Amino acid sequence: MRVAVLFSGGKDSSLSAFLMSPHFEVTLVTATFGIEENWRVAKEVARILGYPYEVLKMDEEILEEAVEMMIRDGNTRKGFTEIHKKVIEEVSKRFSVIVDGIRRDDISPKLTLDEIRSLESRLDIHYITPLMGFSRKTVNLMTRRYFEIEEGNNLYTSDYEFEVRSYMRDRGVDPSIVFPKNHVQSIVRARKDGYGQEDAWKKVEISESI
Repeated sequence: MRVAVLFSGGKDSSLSAFLMSPHFEVTLVTATFGIEENWRVAKEVARILGYPYEVLKMDEEILEEAVEMMIRDGNTRKGFTEIHKKVIEEVSKRFSVIVDGIRRDDISPKLTLDEIRSLESRLDIHYITPLMGFSRKTVNLMTRRYFEIEEGNNLYTSDYEFEVRSYMRDRGVDPSIVFPKNHVQSIVRARKDGYGQEDAWKKVEISESI
C-alpha cells in the first residue's frame, strides 16, 4: 500500500520514512505555497534516501490566514497547526495513509487526539505518527545511526517555517516577533546504511518512467 510521508528533508521526517519502509510503499510529500523553492532541498534528500518524491502546491490564502493568526497570537503555535491540518486534508485526496514525523515533545505543529480522530473520521484516512512515543534525545540517538545530518538555526530547509518567515519579511513584518530565538533545524545530507536502498532506487526509477 502506498503511503505519504509529510517530508521536510529533516531528521524526523526522514526517520519516519525509514521506519515505515518495511510496511508500506513510501512516497515523500513536501507542501509548498510557492513563496520559495525551498522544496528542492527536500527533493534532494529524497534522492539521497532513495524514495519517490512529490511536491504539493498549497493555496497562498492558507498561509496568509495562518500568518495573521500568528501575529495576533504573538506566537506560531496555532498558525502552524492550522497549516498542518490543511496540508493533511490536501494530501488525503491522493493518499489514504498519511505518516507524520511529529515527536512526543514537539509543540507545534501538533494535533490533539480529538483533532486526529476527527481528521481520520472525516477524511477516511489512517494518520500515523511513528515518533510520537520518542523524545528528541531518542530521535537523535536513532538518526545518528542512519544519517549524516547538518543542524543549525538558519538552514535553508523545506519546512513551513522557512516560507512563513519569507512571507512575513516580504510584507514588512519582523518574524522575530512570533518565532522563538533559538530553533534548531536539520537537513539529512547522507544515508549511512545501505539497507533497502537499492530497492528504493528501483521504485524511484519505475515511478519516474510512468
